[in-house]
Amino acid sequence: MQANVVVVGSLNMDLVTRTERLPQPGETLFGHSLATVHGGKGANQAVAAARLGAQVAMIGCVGSDAYGLQLREGLLAEQIDCHGVRNVEGGVSGVALIVVDANSQNTIVVVPGTNACLVSQDIDACDSALQKADVIVCQLEVPMSTVGYTLDRGRALNKTVILNPAPASGPLPVEWYDAVDYLIPNESEAQALSGVVVDSLDSAELAARTLMGFGAGKVIVTLGAQGALFVSEQRAVHFAAPKVLAVDATAAGDTFVGAFSAALAAGRSEDQAIRFAQVAAALSVTRSGAQPSIPYLSDVEGFSPS
Repeated sequence: MQANVVVVGSLNMDLVTRTERLPQPGETLFGHSLATVHGGKGANQAVAAARLGAQVAMIGCVGSDAYGLQLREGLLAEQIDCHGVRNVEGGVSGVALIVVDANSQNTIVVVPGTNACLVSQDIDACDSALQKADVIVCQLEVPMSTVGYTLDRGRALNKTVILNPAPASGPLPVEWYDAVDYLIPNESEAQALSGVVVDSLDSAELAARTLMGFGAGKVIVTLGAQGALFVSEQRAVHFAAPKVLAVDATAAGDTFVGAFSAALAAGRSEDQAIRFAQVAAALSVTRSGAQPSIPYLSDVEGFSPS
């Protein structure tokens, strides 16, 4: 395995239905369509980084079912190194149930399946890839102990470590933060991690600085159509989002993280990497599905704001 971006995380098959609006508790709605789409936050970020110019290796687990075979083949088709994707014999691959409404908002239920099987030994087995990488990326759809182990190893190797704390429902282990160079939450994740209500740029900055107080190097709070807020010890900068017609926001955050990782690995500055990632994420919301919506490098380089 040799890659300049290594992604440690989940691989899911997404079952996506579109409805006029999201259902209320106990309510049954009719959907307009059903699609089976390759997803999982880890795999999405790996595909984004690969399509946007990086050499990528994926570390994760799939089942011995048909979904597992399809997920692996999908990554291989993107020229992603899958030596670190372990097949769990008899296991059932992860699945995400996604409902998208007419306003492109979504609700997601994730069934982890074999994503829960990723352990520290899997990380050790791919240590040569971590040693050769420029950037290591993690999320929270695999066991927390494995994420923490990977973060520690990334710090020990002096690599650029990115943590996308998603999904987040509460505080992270405080010892993680010192190992993270770039923490990239959305508004709700920043609020869950920091305890600060995030409803404005000022409160987003306060949440980011709270997280930096825990030890995170730098924080990028993604704000959907409102752009992104970058916060470091020296500065706080708001980057406005490109204007596009949104269709489906399912993989926008993953596209941002993957694109940002690829741009850093390519030697771009932080500001350049954020702007690059914003264009990629904006393009992704103009298309349906998780991985099918992720743009290619030529799409981003050819983008002209409307």
